[in-house]
Parts: sequence; C-alpha cells; structure tokens
Amino acid sequence: MKQLIATTALSLLLWVPLKAQNLSRTEKKILSTIELNNTEAISFLEKVVNINSGTLNPKGVKQVGMVFKDAFENIGFDTKWIDMPLEMNRAGHLFAETSGEKGKKLLLIGHLDTVFEEDSPFQKFEMVNDSIAHAPGGNDMKGGDVIVLYALKSLQKNGLLKDAQIIVAFTGDEESTGKPLTTSRKDLIEAAKKSDIALGFETSTGFNYATVARRGASGWAVEVSGKRAHSSGIFNERTGAGAIFEMSRILHQFYTDVKGEELLTFNPGTLLGGTFVNFDKNTSKGDVFGKSNVVAQKAVVQGGLRFISEEQKENARTKMREIVSNNLPQTSANITFNDSYPSMGPTEGNLSLLNTLNTVSLDLGQGEVLAYDPGKRGAADVSFVAEYVDCLDGLGTMGSGAHTPQETVNLNTIEALTKRTAILIYRLINE
Repeated sequence: MKQLIATTALSLLLWVPLKAQNLSRTEKKILSTIELNNTEAISFLEKVVNINSGTLNPKGVKQVGMVFKDAFENIGFDTKWIDMPLEMNRAGHLFAETSGEKGKKLLLIGHLDTVFEEDSPFQKFEMVNDSIAHAPGGNDMKGGDVIVLYALKSLQKNGLLKDAQIIVAFTGDEESTGKPLTTSRKDLIEAAKKSDIALGFETSTGFNYATVARRGASGWAVEVSGKRAHSSGIFNERTGAGAIFEMSRILHQFYTDVKGEELLTFNPGTLLGGTFVNFDKNTSKGDVFGKSNVVAQKAVVQGGLRFISEEQKENARTKMREIVSNNLPQTSANITFNDSYPSMGPTEGNLSLLNTLNTVSLDLGQGEVLAYDPGKRGAADVSFVAEYVDCLDGLGTMGSGAHTPQETVNLNTIEALTKRTAILIYRLINE
C-alpha cells in the first residue's frame, strides 16, 4: 500500500496572516467582503450552536437546517429539505444549489447534526476568552457549515456565482447514519454523480493540513454460545469452556492475528457475558445476569473496524471469520458485519486538489498545506462520494475537544479559513 505522508498534529491557537501575494483584483474584493462579514459569521455560528441538533433530535436538526436554508436562499440558492422515512428516526438533509456550466462542478459537504443529544449538559455557545469559544457541535461541525455559507456569500456579493454549478449538501445524520444507507445517502451520491469535485468541511486537523484520504468504517458483532452448567464441571468433556472463555479466545486472537496491518484498526466497544444477556443495538445499552458458580452460556460483543481500502476490509473480515469458526469445546460462535462508511483513498485527483489548495494558501500568505495522516482521522460523509469525484476534506474550523462537553472552536481562524475556501471555490469554478 502506498505510504501516506505521516505528520505530527499541529496545535494552532493564534494565526497571524502574512502579506497576501499573487491575488487578482477580484480575489482581493472577495477577501474584503469576508472581512466585513466576519463578525456576522461568528454571530451566525453562535445562533446555530445554541440550537440542539443531536442526531436523535430530528426536530432540532431540522430547525438548524431551516436557519441555513433561509441564509442560502438569501444569496440566491435554490434549496430543498429532504425528509427521511419516519421509521429511520432521522431528520433529513438540506440541499442548496446553483446551476450552470462554468468551470468545475462542485459539491460542498457538511452536516447539521452533532453528538450532543437533548439531555446533554453544556449546550450553549460561551466565550472562554477573546479568541476561543466553548461550543458543543461548533467545531464538529457547524463551524465548517458557516465557512461554506460565508465563503459563498462573499462570492455572491461580488457577482461571481453566475453560471456555476455548486451543490451544498448538509446531511442530518452524519454522526449516526440512518439505515439503510441506500436511502440515507442516496441524494448525496446522486449529487456527486453530477459533480466534478467534492469538498468536505469537517473539522480541521490543523491550519496547514487537509485530508486527501479517510479510512472507512464498518461494524462487527460476535455472539457466542456455551453450555450452561455448574462451574465445577468447566473444562471437562461434557461442559466445555463456556461462552466467556470462548469470547476471550476470539478477541485475543483478533489482537494477535489480525492486528498490525498499516491503517487497519478494530475495536470491541461493548462486551457482555453470563447466563442471560440482553443488548439493545439502538441504544448501545444492555444488562446481564450470571453467577460465579455457573458456566456462562452466552457472550456478545459489538465492535468497529477501520480500513483504507475495500481489499483491506475484506481481508480482515476473512481472518476474523476463520478465528471465530475455530471454537473451544462445547461452544459455538458467529460473527456478522455491517457496512457504514466506505474508505476514501489517496488518489491522484485528491492529491492534485491538495496542490490547488496549497497554491491558494501560499498566495494568501497562509503557508504550505500538507496531507494529513488518514490513520488519525475518523470517517465522514465525503467517503460516500469518493468513488465518483475527486475529494478534499478537513476544510472546516479549528478547535479542540470534539465530541466532548469541552468542545471549543477557535474564532480567530474562521476569517482566514473562509478566505481560503472562497478563493479555492472561485478558482475551481473558473478553471
């Protein structure tokens, strides 16, 4: 497998711009508009952060979507809200579009939902100091959505979106995708098939990094059955090893025999074992009953698998199936897999896009932009479209503590990142 550039994480709390170079007169007008709108952009971010939009809060997700819908309509985009079937318990997606034939056809991807559900504490946007705001869901990824909006707003203000095809797709279930994926990602994939390039605005990995590759995500579950009996008979021919020992063997062999391939990881997230086991997949909660003098008759584990290619995923699954089939005495086991996010490989097209972004950044005096290590990134919606278009991701806001109550967003970088995005879009639609 092609080795990607390995990098160390860059922590940037304050960015000081250098003198801009190689910018056209039109591009300088774009930058001036962004500077005038920056305070408004931060206020807009505060507004949408203060609306809870946990994935399982469809009402809140749609409410945030309607705020963005109005904003996109105000800059001349045609918008539509796409509802998901009621049984999926997902709000739906916001799409906004301009049409035309000029330059590259762009798909700009964000998401409206967050990991913070209605009962989560610390829901509000609060200033920590003059540059950092506590903003649950603001970094992942309402801040990225705001960058998209205000980059396009600057282009529209200067009359630069005429005859350009740009589709903005803000999904409502990125943090927990609705199933089946053929329904929840149908519109996103269809938009990609009409586009040339997809830009993802997930939280930034560092001011001078962008994402050219993302690992895919897949789920797996193992269920083991053993023979319930008095513990005095464990290990004998009639009783065997019991479900918990068999599950322990399986997980240990996963660790020793499957682990090690570059960019392949797998993790058992929940484990239950005993006489009686109940597990609810929808809530990831369960309960168990058992006694130390009773051989366990059931064990279940739920886990995740990360991979950089379909080949790597299938090879890992084959090894896991072989391990699960080699059972200890008087036990049986089965493993199931479910697909979630495909992988986004480091294609030549993606690397070419990175080069374009790097040129924009250098022209703005913002420094070189490098490829980020995909082993340090999670899955994202851009992976669903990587099969159809060249992609770049990680173009969103900077901050810290994503997915935790301490999540912050660095307000000092929003203007600079919006400028970078706007110039990138401008150059792509004028190629």
